[in-house]
Amino acid sequence: MTQPPPESAPAGTPAGTPAGTSMTTEEAAATAGRVLDQVQQAVVGKREPLVLVLTAVLAKGHVLIEDFPGLGKTLAARSFAQALGLDFSRAQFTPDLLPSDLTGSFLYDQRRGEFEFRQGPLFAGLLLADEINRTPPKTQSALLEAMQERQVTVEGETFALPDPFHVVATANPIEYEGTYPLPEAQLDRFLMRVGFGYPSLQEEYDVLARRMDRGREEVVLDQVTDAAGLRAMQEAVETVRVDPSVARYCVDLAVATRAHREVLTGASPRGSLGLVLAARAFALLRGRDYVVPEDVKAIARPVLAHRITIKPELWMSASSGTSVVDDVLDRVATPSALER
Repeated sequence: MTQPPPESAPAGTPAGTPAGTSMTTEEAAATAGRVLDQVQQAVVGKREPLVLVLTAVLAKGHVLIEDFPGLGKTLAARSFAQALGLDFSRAQFTPDLLPSDLTGSFLYDQRRGEFEFRQGPLFAGLLLADEINRTPPKTQSALLEAMQERQVTVEGETFALPDPFHVVATANPIEYEGTYPLPEAQLDRFLMRVGFGYPSLQEEYDVLARRMDRGREEVVLDQVTDAAGLRAMQEAVETVRVDPSVARYCVDLAVATRAHREVLTGASPRGSLGLVLAARAFALLRGRDYVVPEDVKAIARPVLAHRITIKPELWMSASSGTSVVDDVLDRVATPSALER
């Protein structure tokens, strides 16, 4: 039996969204800019990767942030939840984490004499799956249904997740002891894989200065919008136009990864679809209601690189998903620039 979302709404309207709520691309771009400005108050000097994370959220996707410890991955996820006005939950992935620890489970209520479903951390607008590669594949796979179908099934009953629902997962790329590689099927569910990188000297000093000025550890940001506002922004992304030549360019890039000499498995059709969806959101963030080839190039690496498997004999070489995408971008002909 399918359970209704936590909030009731008129038929055909997402839960919590007033009927008729809409935004123009200009309004959505302005709101997104304010969200980024707020998040940058907490995450210093990382505008470009933050734009990519917000791009994935506006495209209704999930994000894997893979980078070294202490570079603001968790802080970024929490900050986006605050600025976007989403319910936030955090699941610390550990080797003993069970699928029911994420989805929730049925508990017996002695007063009522019946079993009652207790929701797990998946029931949030934004879930931080912290150190996702530290838990076994059985628990990692519990995320697959939630990420793709926006629902969970527990003991034969299906429960709808909140709308919007987004997963921001973090992974440490340098520690291998006690970690489990993410299955290719799960990697493919992430619209983007993003890295933050180390800050510059001035940016690192700014982190210290802001911490001393606050006088406390936690960072509290102003809420820019809410779940209904985010849904309206996502609907505005759906109005961004994609010329057939640009859509074909996305397909050509994905197909070229499959034929590359260093690749065992290239990007699936979900990769070319991800290019189009992310490029539309990226174009909106740049204040346009149409996509140009440069938008596709800007998001090609975070969208495609993690969907590519390098041949085993090249694992110890410099070959990687990113290098393959760079090579493909150089080889595939770019469509002519589009004019309004």
